Amino acid sequence: MSVHEHPHRGSGLHVPSFRRNRTAPAAAPGVSAATGTRTAQAYALASLRLLTGFVFLWAFLDKTFGLGYATPSGKGWLDGGSPTKGFLGSVAVGPMESTFHAWAGDPWADWLFMLGLLGIGVALVAGVALRIAAVAGTAMMALMWVAEWPPARHLADGSASMSTNPFVDYHLIYAVALVVLAAAAAGDTLGAGRLWARLPFVRDHSWLR
Repeated sequence: MSVHEHPHRGSGLHVPSFRRNRTAPAAAPGVSAATGTRTAQAYALASLRLLTGFVFLWAFLDKTFGLGYATPSGKGWLDGGSPTKGFLGSVAVGPMESTFHAWAGDPWADWLFMLGLLGIGVALVAGVALRIAAVAGTAMMALMWVAEWPPARHLADGSASMSTNPFVDYHLIYAVALVVLAAAAAGDTLGAGRLWARLPFVRDHSWLR
């Protein structure tokens, strides 16, 4: 119900619209809750993006400088060590065992692997080019999954493979996380995703998002 006042009446009882008062308070909590949920989801995905990016970026730094974690001091890439020789050379199971042995330590494999770690890590931390990072990261994780070959119960020498799951391992989890981050445009929160998307060449080529 709505009450209209006459222009010549300067005072009197102003009756509010009952319809407006009934609906507005009911809608506000729902809108607020939905906004809060979207904000929480955005920050959760941004946190996942930053942590995942640091995993790739740290791997690059450790293998480059030999920080003494996965790569011993003095064995880094800058010291003449190979970031792929140890891992690929020790593959002991799977359909690509001999192929990985042939690739181990080759300069092209070292450069491709290290550039992949650096590019994916920087893209995730900055929140840009997440679609490219997802494709590159998924390809890398797929190759590493094949190198470890979780379906095998035993290695080529007959010893136990120590695989705990024939399909799902951390490489698969990382690959799915990369795809989710790209699909959700997770770089828009706590990242430069929005600025990146406004660049003319990115607007013209959506696959660069």
